[in-house]
Amino acid sequence: MTPVSSSAFHFDSLVWDWPIAIYLFLVGISAGLVTLAVLLRRYHPAQGTAESTLLRTTLIVAPSTIILGLLILVFHLTRPWTFWKLMFHFSVTSVMSMGVLLFQAYMLVMVLWLAKVFEKDLIVLQQRWLPRLNIVKKILNWLTPVQKSLEILLLVLAVMLGAYTGFLLSALKSYPLLNNPILPVLFLFSGISSGAAVALIAMTYRSRHNPHSEEAHFVHRIETPIVWMEIFLLVAFFVGLALGDDGKTRALAAALGGGFWAWWFWLGVVGLGLVTPLLLKSWANRLQSPYGVLAVSAMSLAGVLFLRFFILYAGQLTVV
Repeated sequence: MTPVSSSAFHFDSLVWDWPIAIYLFLVGISAGLVTLAVLLRRYHPAQGTAESTLLRTTLIVAPSTIILGLLILVFHLTRPWTFWKLMFHFSVTSVMSMGVLLFQAYMLVMVLWLAKVFEKDLIVLQQRWLPRLNIVKKILNWLTPVQKSLEILLLVLAVMLGAYTGFLLSALKSYPLLNNPILPVLFLFSGISSGAAVALIAMTYRSRHNPHSEEAHFVHRIETPIVWMEIFLLVAFFVGLALGDDGKTRALAAALGGGFWAWWFWLGVVGLGLVTPLLLKSWANRLQSPYGVLAVSAMSLAGVLFLRFFILYAGQLTVV
């Protein structure tokens, strides 16, 4: 059935609301930034140093967004103070439990990798504040032989985390729009897109007189095909619904057949988040101004956030 709602944000079948959309958005930014940072170091090592804006942005934003996202998720639960049990009692049949295990592995490997990347800065801080604590140098020395393997492992975990946010929703079998195998891949690519937008904003802010650095060119080269992949996945997502059973066709009609969420999708996700940035990108590059890059990146970032809201809310409009 499709419930009658008094508000676009409040209706009978709604289980997960806006804090979950923010959580999905923040986790995607973290996974996207880490993915780009690792790729930069592997394919452009001269650029991917501790002085890199992308690496420095990843150092601050990637852990912060994942921690903030998890805090939002934990305190949004019915019994938040029992969440700690999931950290020690794993179940291979629970999507949430496997997600907690993935988050733990991701955070551990990311912290170790960042510590190795910013080894010199970390040692300076340790010598200044904790001069007798030699364990920091020992741990960093232990990591040296496995640094490349650690980097590959982190890339795998970041990709898994970006896709996991889609798996989390697609596991809701009673919601035909959400129970879609394309959703994890869509969330993975849109998360990388959001990471690219955050990186470009940081690069523009740090290098206002040179918004088109080598780092920025690297991110742009990845960003454009990622956006086209997002468009392809969105088309495939809705075509799959159109060719599905009665529940999926009704879910498609409820989401795009008119009303608030249809307008949200066409204006916010497609118009603001995809089409406008693609049209303005070449103009922003020719303009040689940081403001053009900031505007395009901000629109791309907003589009990813709108997509999370659309999938979450429109996906819960129809229940079978």
